[in-house]
Amino acid sequence: MSREKVLIIAVKNKEQNDLRFNYSLEELISLSNTAGGEVKKVITQNRSRIHPATYLGEGKIDEIKQEIDELDIHLVISNDELSPGQLRNLNDRFGIRLIDRSQLILDIFAQRARTKEGKLQVELAQLEYTLPRLHGQGEAMSRLGAGIGTRGPGETKLETDQRHIRRRIDDLKRRLKLVAKQRNQYRQRRKTNDVFQIAIVGYTNAGKSTLFNRVTHSNSLEENQLFATLDPLSREVRLPSGFQALLTDTVGFLQDLPTSLIASFRSTLEEVAEADFLIHVVDAAHPDQEKQQDIVIRQLEELNAGAIPTLTVYNKKDLVTDDFIPLNHPYIFISAYEQTDLHSLFEEIEAILKEQWDNYTLRLDPDEGKILHRLDHETIVTEKYFNEDTNQFIVEGFMREEHPPESILREKFSK
Repeated sequence: MSREKVLIIAVKNKEQNDLRFNYSLEELISLSNTAGGEVKKVITQNRSRIHPATYLGEGKIDEIKQEIDELDIHLVISNDELSPGQLRNLNDRFGIRLIDRSQLILDIFAQRARTKEGKLQVELAQLEYTLPRLHGQGEAMSRLGAGIGTRGPGETKLETDQRHIRRRIDDLKRRLKLVAKQRNQYRQRRKTNDVFQIAIVGYTNAGKSTLFNRVTHSNSLEENQLFATLDPLSREVRLPSGFQALLTDTVGFLQDLPTSLIASFRSTLEEVAEADFLIHVVDAAHPDQEKQQDIVIRQLEELNAGAIPTLTVYNKKDLVTDDFIPLNHPYIFISAYEQTDLHSLFEEIEAILKEQWDNYTLRLDPDEGKILHRLDHETIVTEKYFNEDTNQFIVEGFMREEHPPESILREKFSK
């Protein structure tokens, strides 16, 4: 299938750092590739401020129009979110489809959504984003269904009645509330069973799915693309001591995510806030990894997940050529493809948990095998042996406060 020819436009203001601006453009090119486009040209303009009516200056618009004709461009993508007026004016000048960064991200999410909830969330985000921009789309809206920025369940036509869209938005919100309620019931059931939950978080394309697949022997989508994972996936894992936990792979974070998308995906992102422990995966080889870490940390705080115990995993060490200095602690430096590194990762998680949990020593009679089994799987057992003199098992380890085995101890010692 032929890829759409894309031209990227961007405005750089005086306050923007040159390096960060270039990284944002590289990211937009990567997003365009992920969506199925081929970037033929990037045109930028330095301005003290973005033009309120046309985003760019008149001379630059003429230059872009000429490049569109010469390169036979199918689609123009703006690095910044465009207002309805800017969208309408540029559409009239360019005469071809024009979308912005937010629409591009929504398009990728529309391609990637697999679950019922994911599809509902994407459609809601698309409609909420499109509604105020309906009259800014010009003739391009009548050609929807024909490329990047037009995919997904949220596609609509210019002549569609706005009241109909608002009714659809209300319907989607109602359906998502039901799905969120079911998700919450599932979360409560996990809490009742007191399953220890570990969530993998990080900037998109940091290697979260690769790590998830290697440690759970799964085959979730694993690509060198942004947003390869959209719908969260959970698998049971066992740490070196035998302690069992539930590991969840989550959607990657990104700078300048559309507000409507964050709002629509809030129930999915709440999975992160419900976790007992976070693995923050960082692409250690990325030149702008410092900014990426800051974005993830800030978005975790917005989700009320900033206080959850976290291990920063600096991934892709095989691609790092310079001396590496970690920004966050505790941390571990790994390659997700190295089995010994994955074992070290789990050992590091256990070491952190042992610092935070209560230690215990317990004597069990031979007929208390059920308690022994639970301690093996629900606590971190550091030592276990049979004392022939007392005819008892001696178990030492660490457990969470207010964890069910804690009640086993109280019950045993109260006898």
